[in-house]
Amino acid sequence: MSAAFLLASVVSVAQAPEGPQPSAPPQASPGPAPKAPAPQEKPQEGGVTIAVEVPVVTLDVVATTQNGDLITGLKKENFRVLEDGVPQTLTSFGAGEAPITMVVLMEFSSRYQGYFSYVAKYWSTALFPALKPQDWVALVTFDMRTHTEVDFTQNKDEVYQAISRLYFPGFSESNVFDALLDTVDRLKSVKGKKSILVICTGRDTFSKHTLDQTMKALRQTDVTIFAVGMSRYITNALERGGYHGTEIGFMQDENQLKTFTAMTGGFAWFPQFEGELPGIFHEAAEFLRHQYSLTYSPSNRNTDGKYRKIKVELVAPDGGPLVVQNQKGKKQKVVVYAREGYQAPKGGVGD
Repeated sequence: MSAAFLLASVVSVAQAPEGPQPSAPPQASPGPAPKAPAPQEKPQEGGVTIAVEVPVVTLDVVATTQNGDLITGLKKENFRVLEDGVPQTLTSFGAGEAPITMVVLMEFSSRYQGYFSYVAKYWSTALFPALKPQDWVALVTFDMRTHTEVDFTQNKDEVYQAISRLYFPGFSESNVFDALLDTVDRLKSVKGKKSILVICTGRDTFSKHTLDQTMKALRQTDVTIFAVGMSRYITNALERGGYHGTEIGFMQDENQLKTFTAMTGGFAWFPQFEGELPGIFHEAAEFLRHQYSLTYSPSNRNTDGKYRKIKVELVAPDGGPLVVQNQKGKKQKVVVYAREGYQAPKGGVGD
C-alpha cells in the first residue's frame, strides 16, 4: 500500500505526551498451544484490537482511503471517539509500526475432494514475504476440530515447512465457528495485541456453537479477526470444471465472515483468482502492522455488563471532518477500521 496522502489542514501538536505506550511481553499460561511468544521478545500492538482494563479502554485503529491506502501522520486531535454516542476524552495516543502477533487459522478439510485445502496451503505461503523477522506467527488448521501445527515462532521457515507437510485432510467437516472460538479462547492468556488471519471458504458444517453464540463470544474478545474467504474462487473453479449450478450459501458465508471481522476491527477479502493472493496477504500484514492506539476512560462508569457501542471518527483541528488528499490534490474518502464496541464489566467496579 502507498501512504502518500496530505492532510488539507495543518495539525497542531497535542499538549498531552504522545507516542507508543510500552506493553509487557505477551505471556501464556501452561496448556494447549498456541502459547505466547517468548518473553524476551515484545510483539507490541500487532493488530487492530481493543482491550478493556476497567476503567480504561484501549482502542487500536487503522485509517485508510476508500482505495485501501493507509493514512499515516495523523495526530491525537484528529480522532474523535464516541461511546454510545457520547464523546470521550482521549487520555493517551500512540502511532507507528509494530511487530505482528497472529495465528494463521487455515481450513484443511476434505470438502470438495480436498481441492480447496490443497490450494489454500500453497496460497498461505504468500503471506511470508510480507512478514518481518520480529513478527510472531502460529499455524492452526481445522476440519472437525482445530490442530496446532506450529506454536508461536519468529522462524517463518518452520511454519512454511509445516504447511508443506499437510497431505491428507482428516474429515469433510469445516467447523469454522468452533475453530474461531477455540483459537480465541487459547489466545486469552497471550498478553498484548493479537490477531487471527482465517483462510477458509466460510462454510460451517457441523459446529457445536451457533452463529449467535459465536457473535456473542466475539463481542467479548480483544482478538482482531481478519479473513481471506475463498467462496468466490471455489465458485469460479466449479464453473471452469463445467458445473453451472449456484452456491447460494456462499453469500451467507461471506456475510458471516464480514460480520466477524467488522465486529473485531478487522477486514475480509474475497479473491476470485490466484493472482490476487500476494497483494491481499501483503495488505493484511500492513493492516496488522500499522495502527493508531487510542486510550480513554469511559464517561459511563456503570458496571452493568451491557455492550457499549464505539464509533471512531477522523476530524480536523477545528472539529470538522478531516480532509485527505492524494498527491494530485484530489479529495479522498476516509475509512476507519476499529472494534465496534466492548462488553462492560458487571458489578464490583464503578458506580
